[in-house]
Amino acid sequence: MNNENKSIHEFDFNLICEYFSSMKRQGPGSTESTIKALCFIDSFTESSKIADLGCGTGEQSMVLAQHTPCQITGIDIFSQFIDLYNRNAAKINVEQRVKGITGSMDNLFFGEEELDLIWSEGSIYNIGFINGINYWKRFLKEGGYLAISEASWFTEERPDEINEFWLEAYPEIDTISNKIMQLQHAGYTPIAHFILPENCWIENFYILQEKAQQSFLAKYPNNEAALKLIEYQKNEAVLYNKYKKFYGYVFYIAKKESPQVNYLEIK
Repeated sequence: MNNENKSIHEFDFNLICEYFSSMKRQGPGSTESTIKALCFIDSFTESSKIADLGCGTGEQSMVLAQHTPCQITGIDIFSQFIDLYNRNAAKINVEQRVKGITGSMDNLFFGEEELDLIWSEGSIYNIGFINGINYWKRFLKEGGYLAISEASWFTEERPDEINEFWLEAYPEIDTISNKIMQLQHAGYTPIAHFILPENCWIENFYILQEKAQQSFLAKYPNNEAALKLIEYQKNEAVLYNKYKKFYGYVFYIAKKESPQVNYLEIK
């Protein structure tokens, strides 16, 4: 397997954590997209509970905290991310109701039907979309919401180069219609979906990495694993710019076993 087609999971986790902890976001996204997804979810109170799974350093959690009165728990496997998450909560004075905890999204400690909302931006791929939506469902209250951004194909056919890259990196990437069908089969009522705009990838993720890459390579000039990690990230950016009309992140908002509601495809 060449380095361009290997999965990000095959790199040293400590290096991955150090590299991405230097950035505001650990994946494509934006404040605007987080708020947009949140607009389809209602009835929050001070006792409502949100879990942000694969929260990273918590950029989206802080947006949720500023737009809801909820209790928010961020979960991430990297303790370094969680340390930064809790510092970020303190910076905006929400630490009394926003807390990051080191843990795994496939081994949650919440009680059954405890949560009003499960949020996950660009991270469900760590345990797989189908596995994640089925496992997480038990922790949602009846009528609770799921809001996740997920890598998805925009077209039924695409060039071999990008198809092979994604099937190697994340075999569960699929079309938007199939993702919606998977949510329905898992017992959710789809509420809405929308494609994240290009700036979520370019300005908010790839361009921001350029400075981080310079610092990272200066620190690890002769570290082969570090060099390959940066090479992988640069190649991913090149592929996105070349093939962005074929794929991207899609935000899916769904409700657990709720009555049929009007579904919205947001442009």
